[in-house]
Amino acid sequence: MVVTKNMVIGEILDADSSTAPFFIQMGMHCLGCPASRGESLEEACAVHGVDADEMVEVLNQHLAKQH
Repeated sequence: MVVTKNMVIGEILDADSSTAPFFIQMGMHCLGCPASRGESLEEACAVHGVDADEMVEVLNQHLAKQH
């Protein structure tokens, strides 16, 4: 899987739950609530003051090491 800014957070977490700490680190502490799981990565980054492109890069690097 390759993460993009347009992907929904729930989709990323369902595909690989080891990505959860990265979301928690950016300030998303309620990953189980439907509102956060339904946001796109870009929307969540904007709300939490995180650069979406950097987050995409970090997640893709992590996923590349996992598989």
